[in-house]
Amino acid sequence: MSELIKVTINGQEFETEKGARLIDVCNENGFGIPSFCYYKDLALQASCRMCLVRIEKMPKLQPSCTITCTDGMVVTTQSDEIEKAQRAMGEFLLANHPLDCPVCDRGGECELQEVIFDWGDVEQRFIENKNVQPEKYLSPIVANDPQRCIVCKRCTRVCDEWMGEDAIEAGNRGANTVIGTYGGWLNCSQCGNCIEVCPTGTLLDGTYRHETRPWELDQIVSTDVYSSDGMQISIGARGGKVHRIVARDRYVNGLNGEFLDVKARFGHGFINHPDRIKTPLIRYKKGGKLIPATWDDAIRLVAAKFKEIGGVGVVASPRLTNEAVFTLKRFATEVAGTGNYAVSDRYDLAPFFENMSAPLATHRDIRYAKTLLLIGGEPEEEQTFTAKQMRQAVRNDGAKMIIVNETPIRLAQLATQFIHINRGSYDAFALALAGSMDDSLAKKLGIETSEFDELLKTIGETEGDLVIMIGGELSTDAQAVLAGAAAKFASDNRRVLLHPLPLYNNSVGANDMMAGKKSLSEVLKNSKALLIGGSFQNEEDAQLLQGKDFVVVQELFETATTEYADVVLPASSFAEIDGTYTNNAGNVQRVRQAIEPLHQSRSDWMITSMIAREMGVDFGYNFSASMVFKAIADSVAAYEGLRYPHLKDESRPVQVKHAVAANKDQSKEIEALKASVEKLSDEANKNTETPPIGHKLHRVTTLTGKTPQFHLLANGNPKPKSLLVSPLLQFDLDGTPRDELAEAVGVGDRVNLKRDE
Repeated sequence: MSELIKVTINGQEFETEKGARLIDVCNENGFGIPSFCYYKDLALQASCRMCLVRIEKMPKLQPSCTITCTDGMVVTTQSDEIEKAQRAMGEFLLANHPLDCPVCDRGGECELQEVIFDWGDVEQRFIENKNVQPEKYLSPIVANDPQRCIVCKRCTRVCDEWMGEDAIEAGNRGANTVIGTYGGWLNCSQCGNCIEVCPTGTLLDGTYRHETRPWELDQIVSTDVYSSDGMQISIGARGGKVHRIVARDRYVNGLNGEFLDVKARFGHGFINHPDRIKTPLIRYKKGGKLIPATWDDAIRLVAAKFKEIGGVGVVASPRLTNEAVFTLKRFATEVAGTGNYAVSDRYDLAPFFENMSAPLATHRDIRYAKTLLLIGGEPEEEQTFTAKQMRQAVRNDGAKMIIVNETPIRLAQLATQFIHINRGSYDAFALALAGSMDDSLAKKLGIETSEFDELLKTIGETEGDLVIMIGGELSTDAQAVLAGAAAKFASDNRRVLLHPLPLYNNSVGANDMMAGKKSLSEVLKNSKALLIGGSFQNEEDAQLLQGKDFVVVQELFETATTEYADVVLPASSFAEIDGTYTNNAGNVQRVRQAIEPLHQSRSDWMITSMIAREMGVDFGYNFSASMVFKAIADSVAAYEGLRYPHLKDESRPVQVKHAVAANKDQSKEIEALKASVEKLSDEANKNTETPPIGHKLHRVTTLTGKTPQFHLLANGNPKPKSLLVSPLLQFDLDGTPRDELAEAVGVGDRVNLKRDE
């Protein structure tokens, strides 16, 4: 535990940790200090000079963001002297700032507005003309009003420190300083974190712009529906429509702070999309069309067909809530009387969790780890918050990062050591890490044995946390062996933690809920009829539904899976339901209803329960999501004793108790690895090309494809002729330019902007 010291603030004495930042201590104890450039999770800037305080025995006012607390420090945060200095700074900030609060999207949430309003009035003695610049677009989803900028540089530091992209930066000098991009266009991951941390209306959400005012929105705390990181979000809804998603900490203080990625922040267009399935649909004959029907008719038909045909298999999507997946399993075991159930994930997490020899690492553990070992995976594209924590661990705290990958991923540029292995040779690396390296294995891997020795040396010198992260492209045997071998690297001064890299928001929860599950191919092979919650993650798998006697799918949209369905039942989106997801750190997180279910849609667990009831089995949920979770806690050992009230504090996520199996016999898996490694070629076969930013993150899926801007990102994010016009008006969704747009315009040609009739 850190040493505690005493500081006096405005005459009151407080205890705090030695070395704590003074501005944080003041704010935490109720003495609010205005600031713009300071951000707790970013490197110091100290440029706005708003956080001035008087410290005893110091001759001048001091910026509290640069001061660390020492024992006996006496601080004054409020006085006429301090207010005069802060008012003067406010006056300078407003010198070129347009007074357009009534039409600014950030009005009501603007930090500059709040500070100025707190004082009641600010003297404005500057009579010179303001620097006027037009609004423009920096990308399909980031809009920019440069005249509102106060040059706090939060956005540039976020882009550098959080994302490692440097896509946005300050240009020019002095009064002419502007925040801009290279070439005027953002070619980055489009995370939107620059928008999130901007204290004014300078950077704006291009998908939400001018829709509503912030105070008109109901803010509902929920969990991201895309990534397995379990990022906490605030859904802004009004009148049954989701207008925006943010992570602003004024609404939710989750594990991710204000960090979100492009999908979590902008990919919510599917919720209110007109293509949503609105009513139950029945295909009355094979090859026929799906015809709208009532819920009563659809449920009766499904129940009758399942009873008549028998041999019912159950498949759950890893995108569903724990409640939905658990209910589908109960349907299989208690209604269909079968163990024929599966999760349609792209890879099976069971080998990892059944062989864990060390606990799961939280994202905070990753952020403050001393050494990170990443084997496979590409977190920057698929687990973006995990990647952010890794970058900050290295850049801010000097952590060692070792990356083992067959592809030179961008994260490798920040690594202490990058071990570039041959394509498809992860099995050989797992075998070496679990046992010992030799020349034969090194040849299979395409590396020198000295590289492996250096890895072992770094691990051996680690004092603190060692986090081992395992990607999904490894074979099941390799994952099992690596998870089982982790414990051998622990010592008295080194704690070893594991972190899987699953692909979907509830991959971990689905694995927990469906203990004893079979592979998807096995379930499809052994089933005459199927109940499918959500669509298959591999569209090619849908073809395996051909020839099945009866297929029922619970879905939001028509997909490759519903093409083979005899009945399609409209499911509600994550914004319309209550439930839970479990993230890749084992945290159980709430999903909360933000709007009423659209059209005739219903929660997945409720649909499954209705079918079960029609078949004579009542699960006893009484149409309550909390009752479903109680049943989970009573049945799944890792969730024992949990209830919804335990999950109410997003700042203290609950980690479930996954079993740690130390010293488990893995001889079978190791023999399988040896057999696999024997077949590997000794010839070097390396992938030398670094993938572009967004090659996985920006791909168009059933859900992201309902937000038009994603189509432009997926088609190369083309730079338009005019930055003053929305790219959606200048390009078709396939990335081809529209010919009907007027000629390109410059910054001074706004009046000439027109569209051809």
